[in-house]
Amino acid sequence: MLVAEKTIFYKAVGSEIEVFNQINQLQLPLLLKGPTGSGKSRFIEFMANELNKKLITVSCHEETSATDLIGRFIIKGAETVWIDGPLSIAVKNGHILYLDEVAEARPDVIVAIHSLTDHRRELFIDKLGETIKAHPDFLLVASFNPGYQKGFKELKPSTRQRFVALSFDYPNPKAETEILIKETGISAEIAQKLVAIGAKIRNLTELGLTETVSTRLLVDAAKLINNGLPKRLAVHVAVVEPLTDERETINALKDLCDLMI
Repeated sequence: MLVAEKTIFYKAVGSEIEVFNQINQLQLPLLLKGPTGSGKSRFIEFMANELNKKLITVSCHEETSATDLIGRFIIKGAETVWIDGPLSIAVKNGHILYLDEVAEARPDVIVAIHSLTDHRRELFIDKLGETIKAHPDFLLVASFNPGYQKGFKELKPSTRQRFVALSFDYPNPKAETEILIKETGISAEIAQKLVAIGAKIRNLTELGLTETVSTRLLVDAAKLINNGLPKRLAVHVAVVEPLTDERETINALKDLCDLMI
């Protein structure tokens, strides 16, 4: 469970802040679509901070169930006690609930949030036999990586159409350079070289990488360089190695990066 409290840097690349403010006013559910490391989670943290709202983040995986979100009974001493899950807490208290990679979760999670994504804005707790009306400030946000999930775990059209959706992609070179400088304090010269490396690898579609270079990886490389690690080594461990385990591909990418920084 994460609570947004500190000042957070976020570089807007479109109208996402304006859209989010409208969604917040109208109490609409939001779906963020985009590749790994493109700023979806950072955006939500930033908006929660801007709106002074508590943010509860659930990183979904194949074992995430409705019970994990809603709550469960536990034995405490000689009695059985109900413990609210993150979804119930957010619904009751008007927090933002962020379901990161919602398509990874079990199908019963989607069923559980259905009545929160339409005009009802209510949560049914089956084990208690109770229906809770969402607090006026409650906001449901989910993220989804269409490129990664394609052909594996898709969100059904009936589910997607319950959300307003925003698409995220990697920033343009100028914006990405600014992000690296602001996030790490790296020099503009090195930031530009890192951004150029990212752009080059993203265009190498023939490598067949499952995921490509995210802004997050470039930020990690910049942090390592700024902390004193040699530039090429920083790029090797922060950018190249996380992308693949294929030795030939790793060597080819290392050679490419060495020429660029």
